Amino acid sequence: MTTEQISQIIRLAWEDRTSFEEIEKRTGLVEHEVIKIMRRELKPSSFRMWRKRVTGRITKHRKLLEISLKGPQNMDHED
Repeated sequence: MTTEQISQIIRLAWEDRTSFEEIEKRTGLVEHEVIKIMRRELKPSSFRMWRKRVTGRITKHRKLLEISLKGPQNMDHED
């Protein structure tokens, strides 16, 4: 993997709006492979900051984003 490819992966991983699924589509790397690269290439404190940032971030996981966009079903209806 070239330095340019690694830089692109890191840039995509830091972007809030780029999901891991999109990163996989563009690079062929699945989430755990992206995490390995980030762990290897970032300083430990930067890696921890990134992990804290993306953990639970809805936009980094397409399925979570789809669920959040649907919202709670039938919340405005009274029985």
